[in-house]
Amino acid sequence: MTEAALPLWAEIIIAVLVLAGAAIALLGSWGLLRLKTYFERVHAPSIIATMGCWFIMHGTIVYFSLQGQGLALHSLLIALFVAITVPVTNIFLMRAALFRARRAGSDVPPSLSRGTGSQERDS
Repeated sequence: MTEAALPLWAEIIIAVLVLAGAAIALLGSWGLLRLKTYFERVHAPSIIATMGCWFIMHGTIVYFSLQGQGLALHSLLIALFVAITVPVTNIFLMRAALFRARRAGSDVPPSLSRGTGSQERDS
């Protein structure tokens, strides 16, 4: 497969987008190491993974669109999947961690769900 050389402006745009995505991912990894508790640590990689993925996705759309016969949107599917699954997974992990911390007797915020304890407080 022979690939045509890209114009300089396209190479610069692609390089900036991919390097920005990689720098954002590195920043999220640094936040993961720097923050102390699990509840603080869980936000850095989840938000940053989505943002970094979107920058890299834009770079791949530009690259493959200029290399192929038209607009290449296959990487958009990957970015949409990441944008949907990362927050949902984050919510499940946070709920599991809160449940585990409450069972262990740690100092965490009280439950907001309507259970027997909240009904007794309301009356």
